[in-house]
Amino acid sequence: MTALLVVAKSPVPGQVKTRLCPPATPERAADIAAACLLDTLEAVRATPGVRPVVAMTGSLDAARRSVELRSQLRECLVIEQRGNGFPARLAAAHADAAARFPGRPVLQIGMDTPQLTPEVLTEACAGLERTEAVFGPADDGGWWAIGFPDPRAAALLADVPTSLGDTGDRTRKALADNGLRVHELREMTDVDTIADARAVSALAPRGRFAAALGGLR
Repeated sequence: MTALLVVAKSPVPGQVKTRLCPPATPERAADIAAACLLDTLEAVRATPGVRPVVAMTGSLDAARRSVELRSQLRECLVIEQRGNGFPARLAAAHADAAARFPGRPVLQIGMDTPQLTPEVLTEACAGLERTEAVFGPADDGGWWAIGFPDPRAAALLADVPTSLGDTGDRTRKALADNGLRVHELREMTDVDTIADARAVSALAPRGRFAAALGGLR
């Protein structure tokens, strides 16, 4: 069993998906983010042989779609994010998931790839059985997934800056510098801009995300 870890931020207006504004309002952008997270959680929960874990930050009381989010999160182990800065929080989320499931691999994703399917996630988890790390590149130069059969290796993430055009390359270098054999997953698009959002909605036209994006121009 793999701990399938989603690192997420509560979809509060003005605090998520701000690069969609304009054309979206802060409220619409937060609703899109909520749909993104809900589609992701649905795919995670439908993936066989995993334990869903969500490392969460932010208040659900002020979130869009809070009732639906709470319903889905009840089916997951929810832990609080901790650490100073996002890289440190990533490393801590791996450590905290591993502490709750000792001896199990941890695969981590974000909430920005609502086109994910259980089949893609199953393929990623299977990669953990034959290597020392899996890495899923994103087409913006970052990454959408990373995992380790021995989650202690995730400590390296604390030293890799995020949200840069070369974050993916920096992460690959950190993996290599730590002597880890890496299985690379398929490249994905994560949702940062309105162009990303339109491309991703075309890949998953029947999901909540595509419906939330709607006729936004």
